[in-house]
Amino acid sequence: MIAAYLAVERLLAWASALLLAATGVFLSWEVVSRYFFNAPTIWAAELSQLCLIWACPMAMGWALSERRHIRVDAVTRLLGDRARQVAELVALLAVAIFAAVVTVYGFDIFHDSFERGRTTGTMLDLPAWIPEASIPAGFGLLFISALVNMARTWKDGAPKPDGEIHE
Repeated sequence: MIAAYLAVERLLAWASALLLAATGVFLSWEVVSRYFFNAPTIWAAELSQLCLIWACPMAMGWALSERRHIRVDAVTRLLGDRARQVAELVALLAVAIFAAVVTVYGFDIFHDSFERGRTTGTMLDLPAWIPEASIPAGFGLLFISALVNMARTWKDGAPKPDGEIHE
């Protein structure tokens, strides 16, 4: 079960990478069309923002599992294995609680926009719930990732201080 979730995280990380690449393509096209053809687009900037808005939350769970978030380990590096495991579990619990709270409040915002039919108010006038849905989706995945990593840490102990991750 954990392996299946980690495979989903990797897939989402690759999807996030593709969204970031698409952002680069969209913005490059906008520059070329604006400055070389004097014909700016109405879609490139907004779709680029949408890609960025979705790319970052989608990859948060993967970043947590792969220990790619910023970590301050000056104290935990000095701890023994058991104390480091407890510290890791407490940190993951804090991440899980934070992610759960953001998921709930983010869902409320998304749902309100969906129900009211709000739009972005831009030239494309996309439904506002499309970018807003990235928050509950991304933080919901982060919540699950924190739980999965708590289970891994409980079973296997904390990752080594040198950055080695669980196998």
